[in-house]
Amino acid sequence: MSSQVCIRVATLADAEVLVVLAEQTFRATFGKDNVSENIDAYVRDALSLGGLLDELADGANTFLLTFIGAAKQPVGYAKLRTGSTAAAVECSAPIELQRLYLDDGAIGRGIGAMLMGQCLEHAQSSGHQTVWLGVWENNARALSFYRRWGFEVVGEHVFQLGADSQRDLIMMRPIAGALTE
Repeated sequence: MSSQVCIRVATLADAEVLVVLAEQTFRATFGKDNVSENIDAYVRDALSLGGLLDELADGANTFLLTFIGAAKQPVGYAKLRTGSTAAAVECSAPIELQRLYLDDGAIGRGIGAMLMGQCLEHAQSSGHQTVWLGVWENNARALSFYRRWGFEVVGEHVFQLGADSQRDLIMMRPIAGALTE
């Protein structure tokens, strides 16, 4: 599988395919457990084409896109962000893994592990010492994945999904050491 998977840094030219994937994967991940109006509000506010263009242009963000074979549509993506840290993250040189999503057809094929490995390699090569993230307390699949990668819960914060204030767990792990699950 690894020879068929390509992971690369996204550019402004990738905005249109990224917005399609971002909305699709967000709705697939959270749609069944949340009110559609709240999902719609989040997608409209956080995953619009204009918003993603702004994020892609912001040097604090790095998006990684994952493709299988010669496909033009990515099957996964991650967003790393520097410059903002949750209060529970008490370490030097942190980077946030703000998003990591896969298309349903890519889950369970080792692609998420490849994408996480690339995120950790990018973070390490950029001089960061810790990766942190927020994950919805009810997202059991993601919690299990992050724990396998050595992330530990260090706190919590509120994630606003439309009109719904949800509890996210703050997890972090050092980058030094093993970069595999």
